[in-house]
Formats: sequence, structure tokens, C-alpha cells
Amino acid sequence: MNLWQLVAVGLVMLLGLLGVLVPGIPGPLIVWAGTLWWALSEKSGLAWTVLIGATAVLLLNQVVKWLLPARNPRAAGAPYRTLFLAGVAGIVGFFVVPVLGCPLGAVGGLYLLERIRLGGHGQAWASTRTVLRATGLSVLVELFACLLVAGSWAGAVSAG
Repeated sequence: MNLWQLVAVGLVMLLGLLGVLVPGIPGPLIVWAGTLWWALSEKSGLAWTVLIGATAVLLLNQVVKWLLPARNPRAAGAPYRTLFLAGVAGIVGFFVVPVLGCPLGAVGGLYLLERIRLGGHGQAWASTRTVLRATGLSVLVELFACLLVAGSWAGAVSAG
């Protein structure tokens, strides 16, 4: 697989990660499709192993999401823009502090954005807790699964 194809697969993965944060866009399916594209082009044992692992992780993600309560961002009170930017902070956090940076970045970004929007610590913290209860857990589980797949793909590309 040449460099341009790898960049294109990486962009598909990034689109899938952002799709987790935007309602209506099937982020996990896009991440899986990017992994499938790479595995079909690469045709190596490592590529097939990553694809099988990605499939297992994303299927497990769907089961876990089904067991969690439904998310309702409007009932939580935070605007979609705040939720989206908090998710972006989670993606950045995942790469800054591997694995643990995802929830730390998302929650920290959400609190910071709510503090700017609402003006005070008490209101921002109450809003952050409400949003986390309503949407955070479901979105974080899905984002974490997609980040594991994207991270596995990136590791396999750098190793291979």
C-alpha cells in the first residue's frame, strides 16, 4: 500500500472518529470500513489480525452501548458544539496520554467549555455531571472502541 492510500485510510479513520461525536454519522462503521480497506489492500497476516480484532472490539462496543441507557444531549442542556469539542479533546487526549487521555481530555474539555459558557465553577461542574450522565458514558465507550481500532491500525502500519 502506498503512502497516499495510507493517508486516505487515515483520513477515513479520522472521519469515523469524528462521526462518533456527530449524531447520525455511523462512526464505528466508518472506522471498520477503513480497517477493511487497509486489510484488503495490505493482504498480510498482521492486517487480517487487526481486522479481526477491530471487528471483535466494535461488535463488543455495540453490545455495551445497547446495555447502557440511551443518550439524550438536549435533555442535558449542553449545546452540540460543546459536546463535539469535548469529544475532539478526548481524541487529542488519547494521543497525548495513551488510553487514559481519552476520558481525561473529554471530561476536562467539557468542563472547560461549560465553565466558559456558564461563567462559574459550580454551574459548570453541575452541567458537566449532567451531560456525563446523559451522554458521556455512551459516547466515551464508542469513542474508546474506535480509538483502540485506529490505534491498532496505526501501530500495525508503523510496525509493518
